[in-house]
Amino acid sequence: MVLPNQLTVLRIILTPVFVYLFLSEEPLLKQISLGVFIIAAITDWYDGWLARKFNYITNWGKFLDPLADKILTSAAFLAFVFLDVLDLWMVLIIIIRDMVITGIRVFAEFQNKSFATSILAKWKTFLQMIFIYYLLVVFTLETVETLYKGNETIFAILMDRDLIYYSMLLITVITFYTGIAYFIRNRNLIKQLFTFENKSN
Repeated sequence: MVLPNQLTVLRIILTPVFVYLFLSEEPLLKQISLGVFIIAAITDWYDGWLARKFNYITNWGKFLDPLADKILTSAAFLAFVFLDVLDLWMVLIIIIRDMVITGIRVFAEFQNKSFATSILAKWKTFLQMIFIYYLLVVFTLETVETLYKGNETIFAILMDRDLIYYSMLLITVITFYTGIAYFIRNRNLIKQLFTFENKSN
């Protein structure tokens, strides 16, 4: 269990901690949840950097690292569904798409094959994370009484239902589109991948 893999496991452990704190009715715990999420997200960058710099790349890490990322982001999206901020159907599309693509990529890695990530797919991930951070920061700041008082109008604008809905809708459409494009672009390689697996069985 090399250090990058330990950080990945830590990210998975921190995910339920984040959810518990964020969904708490206690303002201080909600505020702490933002820090927990940031720490978990930082481990994603740091374990990847360590793995590349010191060649700590293992099959276990190839499997666990992308899975841990999706667990963290999926948990955040579902937490906002629980709070009735996001619509469940959009979150499910994102989670299913990301888990399926991640599963195929991990399976391909074990078969010594690699799938190129499109620029749009990278933007998709970036937009998802920016949107999650946006919601987390605004929700957290709302619990800070000294900040919220006198700025109710600003917070109302930042948490406008239409703004959040259409932002999430855009992210959902982009996520779904990149998933379809991924299958079309890599259809031959995916076919070879699963044909090989069927023959080996």
